[in-house]
Amino acid sequence: MGRMHTPGKGISQSALPYRRSVPSWLKLNAEDVKEQIKKLGKKGMTPSKIGIILRDSHGVAQVRFVNGNKILR
Repeated sequence: MGRMHTPGKGISQSALPYRRSVPSWLKLNAEDVKEQIKKLGKKGMTPSKIGIILRDSHGVAQVRFVNGNKILR
């Protein structure tokens, strides 16, 4: 469906990288990431907040690429 007041279609969006492997510059391993998730989960944070903290503070872009699993409650 097109836009009402502009000529654009509005279909641009962000894309995940094609390569789903752990980056070589990442210092954390899967066990460290699991421990961080457990520690933040015990503080009562939601999975989205945990992902944001891991991304901003620890440099983990996608937990699923490092861990093999998503962040669940």
